[in-house]
Amino acid sequence: MSIFGDIMSAIFGRSASAAPSTSPPSSSAPSSPAKPTASPSQSGTTTREGPAPEGPKVEWSAPVDVAAVLDGLAKQNKQKLNWRTSIVDLMKLLDLDSGQAARKKLAAELHYSGDTKDSAKMNVWLHKQVMIKLAANGGKVPDDLKH
Repeated sequence: MSIFGDIMSAIFGRSASAAPSTSPPSSSAPSSPAKPTASPSQSGTTTREGPAPEGPKVEWSAPVDVAAVLDGLAKQNKQKLNWRTSIVDLMKLLDLDSGQAARKKLAAELHYSGDTKDSAKMNVWLHKQVMIKLAANGGKVPDDLKH
């Protein structure tokens, strides 16, 4: 799975488990439009928004509130992590490898064209792009995190 796919799965999967459905799976469709899941032939493909996450597909009837999920995780975490500005802290909060090699791989996945040796500049770009990609893939992300 791609690193961005891991990030999406960690956030969107926690959202699905944090809000269990009260209706049985065979119930009628929700009143709000549900985000469609990929068919088996589309599993693991790359979309124009970025790599699609592999593994189990999760349906949700409303956009996933990324900030609420991450704030909830931050409250439970013993470390004080600033996920709102730091890609390293965001990855740590999601229990993902936040090392330089992992961030360089994420940069390659998201088509970073800058100098990966300038980690400060790359990290700022990565954080912004991850928030933009989360929003493009069904996440509700505050505007200040996408700029």
